[in-house]
Amino acid sequence: MPAILITGCSSGFGLATARHFATSGWNVVATMRSPDESVLPSGAHIRTVALDVTDPASIASAVEAAGPIDALVNNAGIGLLSAVEGTPMAGARELFETNTLGTIAMTQAVLPQMRERGAGTIVNVTSSVTLAPLPLLAIYTASKAAVNALGDSMAIELEPFGIRVRTVLPGRAPDTSFSTNAQTRMAGGIPEVYSAIAEQVFAGWQQDTGPFTTADDVVQAIWQAVTDPAAPTHIPAGADAMALSPAS
Repeated sequence: MPAILITGCSSGFGLATARHFATSGWNVVATMRSPDESVLPSGAHIRTVALDVTDPASIASAVEAAGPIDALVNNAGIGLLSAVEGTPMAGARELFETNTLGTIAMTQAVLPQMRERGAGTIVNVTSSVTLAPLPLLAIYTASKAAVNALGDSMAIELEPFGIRVRTVLPGRAPDTSFSTNAQTRMAGGIPEVYSAIAEQVFAGWQQDTGPFTTADDVVQAIWQAVTDPAAPTHIPAGADAMALSPAS
């Protein structure tokens, strides 16, 4: 029975993906900073494991606990909504530490076993904001665009070892808590001189009637990335992401 390790399973895309793979016959190692059985109970096909992708010791412990895995889904990430000028460097570093360096660290941790077996799939979950520039999301976008580029190069680098690398790009998903968390993380607030831009952005979101991305859209994109050897390198998830994709 194939095994998959998914990061960031406490809510949203990660939680939905863990449930889908478990009900589809995979052994799932669902990781989160603080495992909560009320969110995702362990069962015949699911094990919850503690993982902080910014902590090398936590990564090593989680990968050891997971054992052999056939696929890694780098889904863990944090958001940030703020102007570049108003974002403290500590906030920018935290974003890159989780979204970008965390992805690299997790990938490094599982590559030896995949390379030795000559098989494996790595899926990086980024964002459709990398397909079209948006105000107040520059630093977040940069952290995800870096992962897009990372995946493209890794796909070439790892192909000789039988390892596939795919990137899933979800669109805006208002049904998840991601946007709220990003606004909460506004690193001291948006500078007053950017208030007009911020008001415009917020008003646009309130008036936006879609199309949007659902958790199921992302689950299906990840499923394709993992199970279909012919899946494209970049897979947009959600009607809004597809509309932005160059391939659409």
